[in-house]
Amino acid sequence: METVLSGIRPTGNLHLGNYFGAVKSFVQMQNEYDCYFFIADWHSLTTCPKPEDIQRSVRTILVEYLACGIDPEKATIYMQSDVKEILELYLFFNMNAYLGELERTTTFKEKARKQPDNVNAGLLTYPTLMAADILIHKADKVPVGKDQEQNMEMARRFARRFNTIYGVEFFKEPQSFYFSEKALKVPGLDGSGKMGKSEGNCIYLKDEPDVIRKKVMKAVTDNGPQEPNSPKPEVIENLFTFLGIVSDKETYDYFNEKWNDCSIRYGDLKKKIAEDIVAFNTPIREKIQEFSANQALLDKIINEGADKAREHVQKTIREVREIVGFRTY
Repeated sequence: METVLSGIRPTGNLHLGNYFGAVKSFVQMQNEYDCYFFIADWHSLTTCPKPEDIQRSVRTILVEYLACGIDPEKATIYMQSDVKEILELYLFFNMNAYLGELERTTTFKEKARKQPDNVNAGLLTYPTLMAADILIHKADKVPVGKDQEQNMEMARRFARRFNTIYGVEFFKEPQSFYFSEKALKVPGLDGSGKMGKSEGNCIYLKDEPDVIRKKVMKAVTDNGPQEPNSPKPEVIENLFTFLGIVSDKETYDYFNEKWNDCSIRYGDLKKKIAEDIVAFNTPIREKIQEFSANQALLDKIINEGADKAREHVQKTIREVREIVGFRTY
Protein backbone atom coordinates (compact mmCIF):
# COMPACT_ATOMS: atom_id res chain seq x y z
CA MET A 1 0.00 0.00 0.00
CA GLU A 2 1.32 3.44 -0.92
CA THR A 3 2.12 5.91 1.84
CA VAL A 4 0.47 9.35 1.83
CA LEU A 5 1.80 12.13 4.06
CA SER A 6 0.11 15.47 4.61
CA GLY A 7 0.65 18.34 7.00
CA ILE A 8 -2.20 20.15 8.72
CA ARG A 9 -1.63 23.78 9.59
CA PRO A 10 -2.97 24.74 13.04
CA THR A 11 -4.56 27.96 11.80
CA GLY A 12 -7.85 28.02 13.67
CA ASN A 13 -11.28 26.61 13.00
CA LEU A 14 -12.19 24.77 9.82
CA HIS A 15 -14.77 26.21 7.43
CA LEU A 16 -16.79 24.70 4.59
CA GLY A 17 -14.05 25.58 2.11
CA ASN A 18 -11.52 23.58 4.13
CA TYR A 19 -13.88 20.62 4.35
CA PHE A 20 -14.66 20.35 0.66
CA GLY A 21 -11.18 21.47 -0.39
CA ALA A 22 -9.04 19.00 1.57
CA VAL A 23 -10.55 17.39 4.63
CA LYS A 24 -13.13 15.35 2.72
CA SER A 25 -10.31 14.07 0.49
CA PHE A 26 -8.28 13.08 3.57
CA VAL A 27 -11.22 11.09 4.90
CA GLN A 28 -11.46 9.23 1.60
CA MET A 29 -7.69 8.67 1.39
CA GLN A 30 -7.49 6.90 4.75
CA ASN A 31 -9.47 4.03 3.23
CA GLU A 32 -7.16 3.72 0.21
CA TYR A 33 -3.65 4.54 1.46
CA ASP A 34 -1.37 4.22 4.47
CA CYS A 35 -1.96 7.79 5.67
CA TYR A 36 0.07 9.94 8.03
CA PHE A 37 -1.46 13.31 8.92
CA PHE A 38 0.60 15.60 11.11
CA ILE A 39 -0.28 18.88 12.77
CA ALA A 40 2.55 21.21 11.77
CA ASP A 41 3.13 22.99 15.06
CA TRP A 42 6.87 23.51 14.43
CA HIS A 43 6.08 25.32 11.19
CA SER A 44 3.83 27.71 13.12
CA LEU A 45 6.83 29.05 15.06
CA THR A 46 7.82 31.23 12.08
CA THR A 47 5.07 33.66 13.14
CA CYS A 48 6.11 33.77 16.84
CA PRO A 49 2.84 32.52 18.37
CA LYS A 50 2.29 32.54 22.11
CA PRO A 51 2.55 29.15 23.89
CA GLU A 52 -1.12 29.16 24.81
CA ASP A 53 -2.04 29.91 21.18
CA ILE A 54 -0.05 26.90 19.97
CA GLN A 55 -1.72 24.58 22.46
CA ARG A 56 -5.20 25.88 21.72
CA SER A 57 -4.73 25.79 17.94
CA VAL A 58 -3.36 22.25 17.99
CA ARG A 59 -6.28 20.95 20.05
CA THR A 60 -8.80 22.83 17.94
CA ILE A 61 -7.56 21.45 14.65
CA LEU A 62 -7.24 17.92 16.04
CA VAL A 63 -10.80 17.98 17.36
CA GLU A 64 -12.24 19.27 14.10
CA TYR A 65 -10.40 16.80 11.87
CA LEU A 66 -11.60 13.97 14.09
CA ALA A 67 -15.15 15.34 13.92
CA CYS A 68 -14.94 15.41 10.12
CA GLY A 69 -14.11 11.71 9.99
CA ILE A 70 -10.35 11.20 10.32
CA ASP A 71 -10.14 7.85 12.11
CA PRO A 72 -7.05 7.18 14.28
CA GLU A 73 -7.65 3.46 13.70
CA LYS A 74 -7.27 3.94 9.93
CA ALA A 75 -4.75 6.79 9.69
CA THR A 76 -1.94 8.01 11.91
CA ILE A 77 -2.53 11.56 13.12
CA TYR A 78 0.22 13.12 15.21
CA MET A 79 1.88 16.32 16.34
CA GLN A 80 4.97 17.23 14.37
CA SER A 81 6.73 18.26 17.58
CA ASP A 82 6.25 14.78 19.07
CA VAL A 83 8.62 13.25 16.50
CA LYS A 84 12.10 14.58 17.26
CA GLU A 85 13.62 12.46 14.49
CA ILE A 86 12.22 14.97 12.00
CA LEU A 87 14.52 17.66 13.42
CA GLU A 88 17.57 15.45 12.97
CA LEU A 89 16.76 14.87 9.30
CA TYR A 90 16.02 18.60 8.97
CA LEU A 91 19.56 19.27 10.20
CA PHE A 92 21.09 16.87 7.68
CA PHE A 93 19.15 18.45 4.81
CA ASN A 94 20.08 21.98 5.93
CA MET A 95 23.75 21.05 5.74
CA ASN A 96 23.31 20.32 2.05
CA ALA A 97 20.87 23.13 1.18
CA TYR A 98 22.22 26.26 -0.49
CA LEU A 99 21.39 29.81 0.55
CA GLY A 100 20.61 30.96 -2.98
CA GLU A 101 18.07 28.22 -3.69
CA LEU A 102 16.29 28.82 -0.39
CA GLU A 103 16.12 32.58 -0.95
CA ARG A 104 14.59 32.06 -4.39
CA THR A 105 11.60 30.07 -3.18
CA THR A 106 8.28 31.81 -3.74
CA THR A 107 6.94 30.98 -0.29
CA PHE A 108 9.97 32.58 1.39
CA LYS A 109 9.72 35.74 -0.69
CA GLU A 110 5.99 36.05 -0.03
CA LYS A 111 6.31 35.49 3.73
CA ALA A 112 9.25 37.89 3.93
CA ARG A 113 7.12 40.52 2.20
CA LYS A 114 4.20 39.94 4.58
CA GLN A 115 6.29 40.01 7.76
CA PRO A 116 9.32 42.21 6.98
CA ASP A 117 10.14 42.65 10.67
CA ASN A 118 10.36 38.90 11.25
CA VAL A 119 12.32 37.35 8.37
CA ASN A 120 13.69 34.46 10.40
CA ALA A 121 15.72 31.37 9.56
CA GLY A 122 12.63 29.22 9.94
CA LEU A 123 11.02 31.00 7.00
CA LEU A 124 14.17 30.52 4.95
CA THR A 125 14.49 26.82 5.71
CA TYR A 126 10.79 26.00 5.47
CA PRO A 127 11.46 23.81 2.39
CA THR A 128 14.04 21.69 4.21
CA LEU A 129 11.74 21.09 7.17
CA MET A 130 8.94 20.21 4.75
CA ALA A 131 11.30 17.82 2.98
CA ALA A 132 12.20 16.20 6.32
CA ASP A 133 8.50 15.83 7.19
CA ILE A 134 7.91 13.99 3.92
CA LEU A 135 11.07 12.00 3.33
CA ILE A 136 11.39 10.64 6.84
CA HIS A 137 8.24 8.62 6.12
CA LYS A 138 9.43 7.79 2.58
CA ALA A 139 6.04 9.01 1.40
CA ASP A 140 4.90 8.07 -2.08
CA LYS A 141 2.36 10.88 -2.43
CA VAL A 142 1.82 14.25 -0.79
CA PRO A 143 -1.47 16.12 -1.20
CA VAL A 144 -0.59 19.74 -1.99
CA GLY A 145 -2.02 22.85 -3.54
CA LYS A 146 -0.44 24.39 -6.62
CA ASP A 147 1.27 26.97 -4.38
CA GLN A 148 3.34 24.22 -2.74
CA GLU A 149 4.64 22.61 -5.93
CA GLN A 150 7.95 24.49 -5.77
CA ASN A 151 8.53 23.19 -2.24
CA MET A 152 7.64 19.68 -3.40
CA GLU A 153 10.19 19.96 -6.18
CA MET A 154 12.76 21.03 -3.58
CA ALA A 155 11.91 17.97 -1.48
CA ARG A 156 12.59 15.81 -4.53
CA ARG A 157 15.82 17.75 -5.12
CA PHE A 158 16.99 17.18 -1.53
CA ALA A 159 16.23 13.46 -1.91
CA ARG A 160 18.30 13.29 -5.11
CA ARG A 161 21.10 15.36 -3.58
CA PHE A 162 21.35 13.11 -0.52
CA ASN A 163 21.45 10.02 -2.72
CA THR A 164 24.13 11.56 -4.96
CA ILE A 165 26.36 12.86 -2.15
CA TYR A 166 26.41 9.53 -0.36
CA GLY A 167 26.26 7.24 -3.39
CA VAL A 168 23.04 5.52 -2.35
CA GLU A 169 19.50 4.99 -3.65
CA PHE A 170 17.91 5.62 -0.29
CA PHE A 171 15.24 8.30 -0.62
CA LYS A 172 12.49 7.97 -3.19
CA GLU A 173 11.16 11.09 -4.86
CA PRO A 174 7.63 11.80 -3.56
CA GLN A 175 4.93 12.73 -6.04
CA SER A 176 2.49 15.61 -5.66
CA PHE A 177 -1.10 14.57 -5.23
CA TYR A 178 -3.41 17.39 -6.26
CA PHE A 179 -6.83 17.99 -4.77
CA SER A 180 -8.03 19.92 -7.80
CA GLU A 181 -9.50 16.91 -9.58
CA LYS A 182 -11.83 16.02 -6.68
CA ALA A 183 -11.98 19.06 -4.43
CA LEU A 184 -14.75 21.62 -4.67
CA LYS A 185 -14.09 25.33 -4.65
CA VAL A 186 -16.44 26.83 -2.08
CA PRO A 187 -17.22 30.51 -2.72
CA GLY A 188 -17.31 33.26 -0.13
CA LEU A 189 -20.50 34.81 1.19
CA ASP A 190 -19.34 38.27 0.18
CA GLY A 191 -19.54 37.53 -3.52
CA SER A 192 -15.84 36.74 -3.84
CA GLY A 193 -14.57 33.66 -5.60
CA LYS A 194 -13.26 31.74 -2.60
CA MET A 195 -14.10 31.21 1.05
CA GLY A 196 -11.17 32.12 3.30
CA LYS A 197 -10.42 33.21 6.87
CA SER A 198 -8.53 36.33 5.84
CA GLU A 199 -11.50 37.48 3.75
CA GLY A 200 -13.89 37.09 6.69
CA ASN A 201 -16.48 35.36 4.51
CA CYS A 202 -16.56 31.92 6.11
CA ILE A 203 -19.11 29.52 7.46
CA TYR A 204 -17.26 27.54 10.12
CA LEU A 205 -18.02 23.92 10.87
CA LYS A 206 -18.52 24.86 14.53
CA ASP A 207 -21.02 27.63 13.79
CA GLU A 208 -24.36 27.42 15.59
CA PRO A 209 -27.53 27.35 13.42
CA ASP A 210 -28.49 30.95 14.17
CA VAL A 211 -25.00 32.13 13.25
CA ILE A 212 -25.18 30.28 9.93
CA ARG A 213 -28.61 31.72 9.15
CA LYS A 214 -27.45 35.29 9.82
CA LYS A 215 -24.34 34.85 7.69
CA VAL A 216 -26.21 33.37 4.74
CA MET A 217 -28.97 35.97 4.81
CA LYS A 218 -26.27 38.66 4.45
CA ALA A 219 -24.83 37.01 1.34
CA VAL A 220 -24.41 39.37 -1.60
CA THR A 221 -27.03 39.25 -4.37
CA ASP A 222 -28.14 41.49 -7.25
CA ASN A 223 -31.40 42.91 -8.64
CA GLY A 224 -32.49 39.57 -10.06
CA PRO A 225 -32.72 38.22 -13.64
CA GLN A 226 -33.84 40.74 -16.22
CA GLU A 227 -34.92 38.26 -18.87
CA PRO A 228 -35.62 34.51 -19.01
CA ASN A 229 -32.70 32.05 -19.17
CA SER A 230 -30.12 34.80 -18.70
CA PRO A 231 -26.60 33.91 -17.46
CA LYS A 232 -26.11 34.12 -13.69
CA PRO A 233 -23.65 36.77 -12.46
CA GLU A 234 -20.86 35.57 -10.19
CA VAL A 235 -22.56 36.49 -6.91
CA ILE A 236 -25.63 34.44 -7.86
CA GLU A 237 -23.58 31.59 -9.29
CA ASN A 238 -21.90 31.45 -5.90
CA LEU A 239 -25.26 30.88 -4.19
CA PHE A 240 -26.08 28.13 -6.65
CA THR A 241 -22.70 26.58 -5.91
CA PHE A 242 -23.78 26.33 -2.28
CA LEU A 243 -27.02 24.70 -3.43
CA GLY A 244 -25.02 22.15 -5.41
CA ILE A 245 -22.89 21.34 -2.40
CA VAL A 246 -25.41 21.04 0.44
CA SER A 247 -28.82 20.59 -1.21
CA ASP A 248 -30.34 17.80 -3.25
CA LYS A 249 -30.81 17.92 -7.02
CA GLU A 250 -34.53 18.53 -6.76
CA THR A 251 -33.91 21.69 -4.73
CA TYR A 252 -31.23 22.88 -7.12
CA ASP A 253 -33.45 22.31 -10.12
CA TYR A 254 -36.37 24.12 -8.45
CA PHE A 255 -34.43 27.32 -7.83
CA ASN A 256 -32.69 27.09 -11.19
CA GLU A 257 -36.10 27.03 -12.88
CA LYS A 258 -37.15 29.99 -10.76
CA TRP A 259 -34.09 31.85 -12.02
CA ASN A 260 -34.77 30.95 -15.63
CA ASP A 261 -38.39 32.14 -15.54
CA CYS A 262 -37.46 35.32 -13.56
CA SER A 263 -39.60 34.41 -10.54
CA ILE A 264 -36.77 33.69 -8.10
CA ARG A 265 -36.98 35.20 -4.62
CA TYR A 266 -33.51 35.57 -3.12
CA GLY A 267 -34.88 35.50 0.41
CA ASP A 268 -36.36 32.05 -0.17
CA LEU A 269 -33.15 30.88 -1.84
CA LYS A 270 -30.99 32.04 1.07
CA LYS A 271 -33.31 30.53 3.68
CA LYS A 272 -33.13 27.15 1.95
CA ILE A 273 -29.33 27.32 1.61
CA ALA A 274 -29.03 28.25 5.30
CA GLU A 275 -31.22 25.37 6.46
CA ASP A 276 -29.36 22.87 4.30
CA ILE A 277 -26.00 24.12 5.59
CA VAL A 278 -27.32 23.80 9.14
CA ALA A 279 -28.39 20.22 8.38
CA PHE A 280 -24.95 19.46 6.91
CA ASN A 281 -23.02 21.11 9.73
CA THR A 282 -25.01 19.81 12.69
CA PRO A 283 -23.52 16.28 12.91
CA ILE A 284 -20.00 17.68 12.59
CA ARG A 285 -20.66 20.44 15.14
CA GLU A 286 -22.05 17.92 17.61
CA LYS A 287 -18.97 15.73 17.18
CA ILE A 288 -16.73 18.77 17.70
CA GLN A 289 -18.49 19.39 21.02
CA GLU A 290 -18.23 15.71 21.94
CA PHE A 291 -14.51 15.44 21.22
CA SER A 292 -13.78 18.81 22.88
CA ALA A 293 -15.35 17.56 26.09
CA ASN A 294 -13.26 14.38 26.19
CA GLN A 295 -9.71 15.50 26.94
CA ALA A 296 -8.69 12.01 28.05
CA LEU A 297 -9.57 10.63 24.62
CA LEU A 298 -7.68 13.44 22.88
CA ASP A 299 -4.60 12.73 25.00
CA LYS A 300 -4.86 9.04 24.11
CA ILE A 301 -5.13 9.81 20.38
CA ILE A 302 -2.17 12.22 20.55
CA ASN A 303 0.03 9.78 22.47
CA GLU A 304 -0.83 6.78 20.29
CA GLY A 305 -0.32 8.83 17.13
CA ALA A 306 3.11 9.94 18.34
CA ASP A 307 4.09 6.33 19.11
CA LYS A 308 2.99 5.13 15.65
CA ALA A 309 4.77 7.98 13.87
CA ARG A 310 8.02 7.53 15.81
CA GLU A 311 7.98 3.79 15.21
CA HIS A 312 7.55 4.42 11.48
CA VAL A 313 10.48 6.85 11.19
CA GLN A 314 13.07 5.41 13.56
CA LYS A 315 14.40 2.92 11.03
CA THR A 316 14.80 5.72 8.49
CA ILE A 317 16.78 7.97 10.82
CA ARG A 318 19.01 5.10 11.98
CA GLU A 319 19.87 4.29 8.38
CA VAL A 320 20.45 7.95 7.56
CA ARG A 321 22.88 8.28 10.49
CA GLU A 322 24.74 5.20 9.29
CA ILE A 323 24.92 6.49 5.69
CA VAL A 324 26.17 9.91 6.79
CA GLY A 325 28.72 8.37 9.12
CA PHE A 326 27.31 8.87 12.60
CA ARG A 327 26.95 6.33 15.34
CA THR A 328 23.57 4.68 15.36
CA TYR A 329 21.51 4.05 18.46
